[in-house]
Amino acid sequence: MFGTIRKHQTWLWVIIIAVTVVAFVIYFNPSMQFGGPAPVTEFGRIRGERITRDKLVAAQKEAMLHYLVRTGEWPDSAGRESGFDVEREAYARLFLLQLVRDRGLEVSPAVSARLAQEILRAFAGENQPVSLEAFVRQVLAPRQFTLEDFERFVRHEAALQALVMLIALPGQMVTPAEARGLYEREHQEISVQAVNFLALNYLPQVTVSTQAVAQFYTNQMARYRIPERVQVSYVAFPVSNYLAAAESELAQTNLDEIVQVNLDRLGTNYVQFGSTVDEARQKIRQELIRRQALLLARRAANEFATVLFDREPVRPENLRVVAAERGLEVGTLEPFTLEEGPQGFDGGPEFAQVAFRLSEDNPFSAPVVGPEAVYVLGFVKRLPSEVPPLERIFARVLTDYRYEQAIQRARQAAEEFRAALTNALAQGRSFAEVCTASNLHPVLLPPFSWSTRSLPQVEQDLPLAQFKQVAFATPVGEVSPVVPTRDGAMLIYVQDRMPLDQARMEKELPQFTAYLRRLRMNDLFNEWFRREAEVALRETPLARRAVPQMEAAE
Repeated sequence: MFGTIRKHQTWLWVIIIAVTVVAFVIYFNPSMQFGGPAPVTEFGRIRGERITRDKLVAAQKEAMLHYLVRTGEWPDSAGRESGFDVEREAYARLFLLQLVRDRGLEVSPAVSARLAQEILRAFAGENQPVSLEAFVRQVLAPRQFTLEDFERFVRHEAALQALVMLIALPGQMVTPAEARGLYEREHQEISVQAVNFLALNYLPQVTVSTQAVAQFYTNQMARYRIPERVQVSYVAFPVSNYLAAAESELAQTNLDEIVQVNLDRLGTNYVQFGSTVDEARQKIRQELIRRQALLLARRAANEFATVLFDREPVRPENLRVVAAERGLEVGTLEPFTLEEGPQGFDGGPEFAQVAFRLSEDNPFSAPVVGPEAVYVLGFVKRLPSEVPPLERIFARVLTDYRYEQAIQRARQAAEEFRAALTNALAQGRSFAEVCTASNLHPVLLPPFSWSTRSLPQVEQDLPLAQFKQVAFATPVGEVSPVVPTRDGAMLIYVQDRMPLDQARMEKELPQFTAYLRRLRMNDLFNEWFRREAEVALRETPLARRAVPQMEAAE
C-alpha cells in the first residue's frame, strides 16, 4: 500500500509541519493507548491559552499522521533516525492552528474531501485510491487511530495549507528572466577530465626509520587511544529453546484467527512475508510463535535474575553459582568499548549500554533482549582508557606512517605536475599530450551540471558538492588547483562547456519556475515561523529546547 506514496509528491509540498530537529529527540510510541494516564498534568500555554492533555494528544496524533502521509510509514525507528520529534511537532501544530482560528480561515468540506482523496490515492495503486474503510482498517486501526482522528487531521491540514499560502504568498514572485537564468546555471553541463594521484602508487618511495615512526606515534597518540572497556559474563536464554513450548501454548488459542487478522491488516502488503497468500500466512504464523517464544525466554530470564538478585552476599561470582545450580552455561566476552560493543556477538542495541552500567557494587543486569536470545549479564572487570605503548602496536603505527607519507608524496607530485601542465598549456601543448608524456592516465567523466545528483566516478574520492564547486570555478581550458582527497590528490581539467539543450529547457522551465516559487515560499514561511514561534512557544516545555524550524515545502 505504501509503495506509490512517493509518486504523489506534487500535492504534498503544501502540507506543513515538517519539523527539523537539531538537538533533542523524544521517542513517542505510536502504538500506545492514548487514553492511558498522563505522566504530567501541566502542558504549558501558547500565547496565553492553556494546553490541555486532550489537545496535546490530538495534536500528537495529527503530527504522526502528517509524517505518515509525507513518507508512507509511521514514525518508528525511521522517524527517530530522521529527527522526528512528536512533542515539537504537536506544539508547533497547536500554535499554527491558533493562527488559523484567529484569522478566520475556513476550508469548505469539498476542499477537505479532495485532500482526503489525494491522501488515499497516494496509499493505493496507480489508478484507484484505496477505500476509506480499508485505509482505516489496514493503516489506522492497528495503531489505535480512528476515522475521527483522520477526519480531524485532514480538516486541519487543509486549513494549514491556506495559512501557508497566505503567509508565504510573496515567495511566488519569480520573474521569467530570473527563472531562466537560474535554470541555465543549474543545468549548464561541462566536460572534464580528472587525474588522480593515489598514495598507493607512492608507497615504494617512502623510506622508514625507527626514529621517524616513533615521532609519528608521539604526535598521533590520540589516534591510538583505546576507550574505556568492560568485560562481562552472561547467561543466555535462546529463543530457539522455547519455540516448541510457544507453539504448544498458541495451539490452545485461536491462533488461526489471529494469523488471519494480521493477514487482513496487511492487505496487498502481504508480499513482504511471501510471494503467495499461503506463504505469507505461514510466515506470519512462524513470527507469532517466535514472539511467544521470546516471551517465554524473558520469563525464564526473569526467574533466573530474581534468584540471582536475592542471593546474599551480592558477589559477581554468584552468576556462575546460580547458573551451575540450574544447569545453565555461562559465557564470557572479550572486553569491548561502549561505541563498538562486543565483537562477533549480537546482544541487541541495549547490550553494551547495560554492560557499561555494571560495577563491583552493581554486578548483575536485568534481562536484556537480543535478536535471538535474552541475556542476564554479570560484571567481570572494567579496563580504563589507555594509549598502548609503541612496542605493542608498532606494526599498525608503521603502516599508518608509511601511508601518511605516501599521501604527502602524492599531493606533492600533483603540485609539481600542475605547475608543469600550466606552463605547457600556456605554450599551446594539449592536456592529453602532457599527461601522456608524464605517464598519467586521466579519466574522462560524463558531462555534468550543478543539478547532477550522482557521479560515482568521483564520489569515492571526493564529496560531489566539493567536486562540482572546484570544477565550475575552473575556466574552460585550464586546470584546477590541487584538490586533496582521502587517498591522495586530484586535478580537474575543464575541457569544454556543453551547449544547453534549448528544447529541454523550454519544456522544463514551467516546472522549474514552480519549484523556485515553492522553494522561496518555504524560505519565507520558515523565517516567519522561526520568529513567531520564539515568542509563542516560550511558555511550553519546548522553551528549554531549540525552537523548531518549519518547512512549507518538500
